[in-house]
Amino acid sequence: MSFCKDCIQGVRHEGEPQGTHETIDGVSCYVATPTVDYSKDKVILFLPDVFGIESNNAKLLADDFAINGFQVVAVDYFNGDGLPIDVMNSGSFDIRAWFAKHGTEQTRPPLDKVIAVLKERGVTKFGATGYCFGGRYTFDLAFDNVIQCSVVSHPSLLKVPDGLEAYFTKSKAPLLINSCEVDEKFPAEAQTQAGEIFGDGKFTPGYKREYFPGCTHGFAVRGDMSNPLIKAGKEGSFKAAVKFFREHL
Repeated sequence: MSFCKDCIQGVRHEGEPQGTHETIDGVSCYVATPTVDYSKDKVILFLPDVFGIESNNAKLLADDFAINGFQVVAVDYFNGDGLPIDVMNSGSFDIRAWFAKHGTEQTRPPLDKVIAVLKERGVTKFGATGYCFGGRYTFDLAFDNVIQCSVVSHPSLLKVPDGLEAYFTKSKAPLLINSCEVDEKFPAEAQTQAGEIFGDGKFTPGYKREYFPGCTHGFAVRGDMSNPLIKAGKEGSFKAAVKFFREHL
């Protein structure tokens, strides 16, 4: 399992985040809460890419889900060590050395801590939306049936077809995959295999895959909004996620 150059490529998005930072059992989180009435027993776990929850792009996306009526908790499973935003588009940063210090042993415990506290607060249904690195954890939580609805956008660190087959066998959570034209970590072959495994009603909880032409890995969270195709992909993948959560969570 590895990263590709597109895992740290992208564009910073403009806007003023509206959520708040909260420490949950020692774990830093960014919490976005709807301003209208919402289901208090449901939470969307926002599982970020390697830039973590301090990325303005991540915060703005979490806020957008809240605007659509979902309470969102973005979890800092990098323990304060997500990639600095200045690394974006750097050709010299050693992403593999960073990843060696951010494996499952370091990153899964913070996630589990937050979920345990949210359950104590009365949350009974979890959705997860994972981007790049976070796509892998969305799958892991689904394997354990911790979450009830899964959305992944350009997932990385996913072994294909093994990870897809494991999801089919273990999980009861409906799955949406936001895929794109150029994605070294989830290429056309993997996308086809996903359809063969889950499609045509074979995965009874529910399955859908969206495909966005002209987009590259990272488009859903770091896409260049000045490019019409990438703008359409970023906005389209978000709308698909909202629709999927409304139908299945």
